[in-house]
Amino acid sequence: MRYLYSFLILILFFNFSCTKTKNVEEVATASDTLVVDTTDRIINNTSETLIPEAKQTLKDWKEYKKLDQFMLKYYNVSNFEALNNAKELSELVQHLKDSIRIDKLKTPNVVARFNVLHNETLRLADMATIPSISKAEVEEEVKKIIDLFSAVNSKINTIYKAETLQNKLEVDTEEPIDDFNAVKNKIEANRKKPVNRITRQ
Repeated sequence: MRYLYSFLILILFFNFSCTKTKNVEEVATASDTLVVDTTDRIINNTSETLIPEAKQTLKDWKEYKKLDQFMLKYYNVSNFEALNNAKELSELVQHLKDSIRIDKLKTPNVVARFNVLHNETLRLADMATIPSISKAEVEEEVKKIIDLFSAVNSKINTIYKAETLQNKLEVDTEEPIDDFNAVKNKIEANRKKPVNRITRQ
């Protein structure tokens, strides 16, 4: 009888250990199949950034710098984050519009770009209040905002590139050129100026 009890205990022990091993294997298999869902992310290519001349002039414009830093979040953002940060984004664009101190950027075509960007950020903020909004709609709006911010930077760059070109030519490119040959002769004269070379002794 004593052997029978020992035998039963041994069978129960093996049965219990096999069941435990099976449970561990099932958990391990389940954990291997867990995949991080990246389909919820909205990934955008980086947009146009400021050229060095523009960056130098705008370095003290803190509202632009804040917006530029905040926009980095929207290059790789989830639906939830995009909608959750939309109100703050629209406020930053509003502050930017209200704080233009650089006369070159107060032109109608630059201000119009700021206004369009602000309208789209407000639209994204409105989307956050709509429960039935789809991921595709949010993704489309985020891409639109990225493109508009890029267009703002592109316009600012164009202004500073034109200024650099104007300084190099020593001609006012803002005014229409009446006598093209006179401008051409002036450029040619600048090219033919002798270069002061340092002679080594």
